[in-house]
Amino acid sequence: QVQLVESGGGLVQAGGSLRLSCAASGRTFSTYAMGWFRQAPGKEREFVAAINRSGGVTYNADSVKGRFTISRDDAKNTVYLQMNSLKPEDTAVYYCATSRLPILPRFSSQYDYWGQGTQVTVSS
Repeated sequence: QVQLVESGGGLVQAGGSLRLSCAASGRTFSTYAMGWFRQAPGKEREFVAAINRSGGVTYNADSVKGRFTISRDDAKNTVYLQMNSLKPEDTAVYYCATSRLPILPRFSSQYDYWGQGTQVTVSS
């Protein structure tokens, strides 16, 4: 079993930046693809970004392309989400998740373990 703990959320003005971190327990972190999702009040959870096992391939949702970057540090069992040029519509609870699939999963059903989430609020 994998435990995930997100951190780095907070309140930021539009145009600002935040870096989210997701620390994973266990020795098998490098065998998982990792993803970030978000859920705004009254909305369904949506895919944000994913990174494959080696860290060499990433994929971002269209809504965050050019603004968000996902990366991983297997030595620290941590995946990051660098968020720049934040907009009020980025306000949501952000979740990280693990997947054993050898691809870049973009659907929540393809992920096995989830963190508890971290709140990101962008003011206009």
